[in-house]
Amino acid sequence: MPALPSSIMNPLWSQFEALLPERNVTHPWGCHKPRISDRIIFDKLIQVLILGAAYAKISDTTCSATTIRRRRDEWITAGIFNALEQLCLEAYDRIVGLDLENLVIDGCLVKAPCGGEAAGKSPVDRGKQGTKRSLMTDGKGIPVGCVIAGANRHDSPLLRPTLERLSRFGYLLPEQIKVHLDAGYDSRQTRGLLTELGCDWEISTKGEPLQAGVRWVVERTNSWHNRGFKKLAICTERKARVIEAMISLANSIIVLRRLIREAWVTHRWDSRPNRKP
Repeated sequence: MPALPSSIMNPLWSQFEALLPERNVTHPWGCHKPRISDRIIFDKLIQVLILGAAYAKISDTTCSATTIRRRRDEWITAGIFNALEQLCLEAYDRIVGLDLENLVIDGCLVKAPCGGEAAGKSPVDRGKQGTKRSLMTDGKGIPVGCVIAGANRHDSPLLRPTLERLSRFGYLLPEQIKVHLDAGYDSRQTRGLLTELGCDWEISTKGEPLQAGVRWVVERTNSWHNRGFKKLAICTERKARVIEAMISLANSIIVLRRLIREAWVTHRWDSRPNRKP
């Protein structure tokens, strides 16, 4: 059974393939091994991301684990994963529309048993190594930015770099933005930052009963990350740029899946699924 249905995999690969740099490498003697197809490597990376399998476990006669990692690093250096995520967000905004007037931000702690650049002692897992994702979504739960840090980092210092990810939208940003936060951000420092950036806010008050509001959408997106992508739930990557690439790829899948689901009742296209995904 494929890791992703063809209704998602095919358009995702189509956009990814269009971003790949052209290669015109020939060997003068014609005796080199043929280059492994990019599609094979892409399919393997999707399996690694969703199934959480090690590269050595997912490799087979078609390609080795070393080839998967080497090609992955080439694509990261070329910025292809970030570009793919940006294309998916722009497509969603054109067809459905992003709700950037309301932003929801929250942190999520996951295990990082191998340690690495984005790992720290987890305060909720007996001091074991963990990674924190500071995730920002629009008012509907579409992921629009994410920052990673060690699990021992507090949410508040990550708020500024998380909000800075909005620069990717440029002129699309509305004049007034309202940021929704939980009680972990209830401080004068947070309010001062939001005032500096010209944002309104809705922050839960410490010591009072849970005030959910619209923050449930970011909790749902965190659940999509952890339940749908095992590589994000148990982060075994050690390099920060690899983790960020995996998050960008996961966000691309989430955004594309939501786009197909919401456009299914309003649009028609040749490869449209027979039933609502």
